[in-house]
Amino acid sequence: MCSLEKRGKVYILTFVGDDEENRFTPTTFDAVFDALKQVEQSPDAAALVTTNAGNYFSSGLHPEWIANNRFDMAVEKLEKMFAAFMRLSVPTVAAIRGHAVAGAFMLALAHDYRFMTQGSSELYMSEVDLGLPMPNSMMPTIGCKLQPAALRDVVLGGSKLNAQMALERGIVDGVFEDSEGTLEAAVKEAEKLAARGWEREIYRGFRMATFPGVVEALDTHVAYRVPASYKL
Repeated sequence: MCSLEKRGKVYILTFVGDDEENRFTPTTFDAVFDALKQVEQSPDAAALVTTNAGNYFSSGLHPEWIANNRFDMAVEKLEKMFAAFMRLSVPTVAAIRGHAVAGAFMLALAHDYRFMTQGSSELYMSEVDLGLPMPNSMMPTIGCKLQPAALRDVVLGGSKLNAQMALERGIVDGVFEDSEGTLEAAVKEAEKLAARGWEREIYRGFRMATFPGVVEALDTHVAYRVPASYKL
């Protein structure tokens, strides 16, 4: 699941899943939506940091949930979660303090800024290696944040990118030596953004205009079909 902490005008959303990989389940999604609702309804909220406990930001969808042909429901939940972050009326910063795989990588991309810890942490879009098609609704979320060469490497090449590689490709905005330093830097960035005192609806509108069509694509769910050849 996740926890929500308030530090002044900055909220910190932390994935603290039931397993070490912080995998997404229906419970996770409900907790995230509740947390974002609290942020949106807080009159003094001015920025959000999303981070993780443990060695994984998240490894994406929990395999037990997506078994028995429940992929479509899972994909729709992912779409709604990405759209909720893109619609948020405050600046968002992802503090990636572990591996971010598949849907978790996409979630990090749905944030305005991304910081990452050096070491064994990797960003990895695993779908091409698993033989799973990428939902058309999610491609704008990825494509609007990645340069063409990085997009090729991530989506077509299934590249596993460490923090330095992600920084060189412009995927993350800062790299830090340890987990604590990554979170501290993300919170400082969020506090700096919060101090600007931007009108929240204006900020939301500028994000939507900066990345046109992304939320609209996420809102247009098309039934997701898993290839018969795929084995969980």
